[in-house]
Amino acid sequence: GLPGLGLMGSAAAAAYLADSLDRGRWLRTGFNGLMLPVLEDSTLALRAAQGTLTVKDLLIYSGMCGAGLDTVPLPGNASADQLYGVLLDVGAIALRLHKPLIARLMPLPGKQAGDEAVFDFEFFAKSRVMALPAEPLLGGLASDEILSISPRGR
Repeated sequence: GLPGLGLMGSAAAAAYLADSLDRGRWLRTGFNGLMLPVLEDSTLALRAAQGTLTVKDLLIYSGMCGAGLDTVPLPGNASADQLYGVLLDVGAIALRLHKPLIARLMPLPGKQAGDEAVFDFEFFAKSRVMALPAEPLLGGLASDEILSISPRGR
């Protein structure tokens, strides 16, 4: 098994779980896959607070099977340019894998990476604001031009 999500081997574990769900013989309705909503799961929230689980990790797992970046607590001073880079990555993975992905990012006003993220909302677990290793993009990735990305193998 996996000692903790966010450690090496986590992407393989996510892929294995997704593959197991895909092989299941049952009636499917709605979403059928691995969701990793940071603030809605106490273990994910703990791993994020410990720094074991990062935004980049979640993005990698999205490519294996996930739903995207879900309830990710980010620094309140995250700029539109920084968020653009994250959204561009999520969009690129979604296009290449030909699957929908979400980006429910939560910049928290007044909070910095590492600060406590506590909500008066019973469905969110206590965590910490996750670091956002992003800077404004340059060149063709920063232009207003449409970036064309085709699904893999097409």
